Amino acid sequence: MADHSQDSAQDRELGMHRTITRRDFVNGVAVGIGALGVGSRLHAASTFTQDQPGYYPPTKMGMRGSHDGSYDYAHPLRDGNFWKTASKPVDTKETFDLVVVGAGISGLAAAYYYRKAKPNAKILILDNHDDFGGHAKRNEFQIGGRTLITNGGTQGISSPFDYSKEARELMTDIGIEPQKLSAASNEIADRTIFAGLQNSTFFDKETFGQDRLVIGSPAGRGRNGNAAPAGVSLKEWLAKTPLTARMQADILRVEEDDVDYMPGLTSAQKKDLLSRISYKDFLLNYVKVDPSVIPYYQKRTHGLYGLGIDAVGALEVWPNYPGLAGLKIDPGPHPRMSITALGRHVPKTGPYNYHFPDGNASVARILLRKLIPGIAPGTTAESVVTAKFDYSKLDQAANAVRVRLSNTVLKVQHRGKVASAKEVDIVYGREKQLYSVKAKNVVMACWNGMVPYVCDDLPAAQKDALKYGVKVPLCYIAIGLRNWEAWQKVGIRSASAPGMLIQGISLESPTRIGDYRPETKSPQDPVLVRTGYEPNQPGLPSRDQHRAGHGQLLAMPFSTFEREIRDQMVRVLGSGGFDPARDIEAITVNRWPHGYAYEYNYLWDAEFKKGESPCELGRKRFGRISIANSDASAAAYTDYAIDNAYRAVQEQLAL
Repeated sequence: MADHSQDSAQDRELGMHRTITRRDFVNGVAVGIGALGVGSRLHAASTFTQDQPGYYPPTKMGMRGSHDGSYDYAHPLRDGNFWKTASKPVDTKETFDLVVVGAGISGLAAAYYYRKAKPNAKILILDNHDDFGGHAKRNEFQIGGRTLITNGGTQGISSPFDYSKEARELMTDIGIEPQKLSAASNEIADRTIFAGLQNSTFFDKETFGQDRLVIGSPAGRGRNGNAAPAGVSLKEWLAKTPLTARMQADILRVEEDDVDYMPGLTSAQKKDLLSRISYKDFLLNYVKVDPSVIPYYQKRTHGLYGLGIDAVGALEVWPNYPGLAGLKIDPGPHPRMSITALGRHVPKTGPYNYHFPDGNASVARILLRKLIPGIAPGTTAESVVTAKFDYSKLDQAANAVRVRLSNTVLKVQHRGKVASAKEVDIVYGREKQLYSVKAKNVVMACWNGMVPYVCDDLPAAQKDALKYGVKVPLCYIAIGLRNWEAWQKVGIRSASAPGMLIQGISLESPTRIGDYRPETKSPQDPVLVRTGYEPNQPGLPSRDQHRAGHGQLLAMPFSTFEREIRDQMVRVLGSGGFDPARDIEAITVNRWPHGYAYEYNYLWDAEFKKGESPCELGRKRFGRISIANSDASAAAYTDYAIDNAYRAVQEQLAL
């Protein structure tokens, strides 16, 4: 039998025994497949969890995002087992003008557009999570008598391109003017004592042979706008690391030599070649670095693509990544760039570059405040951040728009032939019971991968197209600390960790807006720390890497994240007196196994002709069912979610 006494002792030192809110079950119970469909009566509205006094999901901690219970219906449905044992749905006798599946920004925007066109319409929005907003998730912490707010998902109002006329008009209609908000509030980190702290890099012993924190950045290479210490050259900086002499020499060469590694090729030929090789291949086969250098760079693309440099095209990161500037390629986009990379090479003129303290959760909150009168006080974008939402008003019969949380839509089917049907039946599971409602129109604003299982009558080719994109798995992680004294003593505000599971930690750069004043005054004040995790399986094609990441993420208990976080923080900050058992007050892991929309990766995906890409084929209207969400454009951006909501609603209004 294995001896776990050493692990147990280490866990005690890390504070794994501490009583902090770190585990959570939806509705207070874990719903198992054996319990689904049990019961035979329609629950009164007051019996549902969202209607109970004090219900307020943003303050929940532990495993959030796709929390336990949010997928208990979906996985059996996907596996083909659900309907074998499911009981007959309870007919609510309700008929709505529009049912929206998904309460994310695309779903809320669809309800907004439809209501604007038909002010008297009755609309129902259904979502499988215990909060609205989809990936626009809000996290609230109460630490040391202060409220600290952060995003648990999509962060900013930004896009690779200018917003469309429709998306821009929606933002203006609901009172969001990013340029004005940015000028008035701005990120405040550099106006606090944080400005005196440096960035750093932590080299872990498991990857690089020994634990070593290297404070500062090479001159001219400071991150987040912070100037690096004067006079520290890259060569001097590398000498402080545990990297071998060969690794240091290769990194110095990659970062500083102005070399054309593709001589004899034209600019167009270089772009085409870069689009067909990974950045890892470029480093190994053209720059000729030693393979030992790859771990230093491997995870740099995680934050953009959820993949390492082995699966991201070299053209995607040109010209900003080391070694590429010397190729002397003409500026401008290329057809074989993803939307993300293409956007970096197209000039922007719009003002859309801003984030609320809770990210785009505020966009969702403003939309909902417009849709449901009295759910929250205030009328301005500035007021929504501190507004307390009354969740008991989400599903009141007197409201034209109603939202039901913690349910999963299981069937969407026309009543009769698709071409002539006037209504659609919707079946959903909620708190161990199945229910049904009717709708004249439906917008599927959930993620594409679920639609084929819910809309069983879709043509086979459309189902295949909807299943093509594999969402990017990822985590947004927030850690509440009682103070940041250790950070000050060590002299850092962030520490990247290129070799570790959790790829670095940084003090939150909060946003001031309206009555929300989160700035810290001294190191004795509580603070939030941000980090993230993007699981994948290097060596596989991109979609297979994401599938592997789904499995990894769902298999990881909260305790694994907690242990990794505590271990990394004490290794980085221990010299400053950081004690994870004493200093960590709260941890929230926003887990998104099916996270951001899949963008086509031309290392692995075909060059689809216009009108023939999977997202275009998958989003075709099917009778009284239209499909929204950012998946429908294969682009993980808020404006695309809004654009698809607009298109889907126009399709239904035209019937």
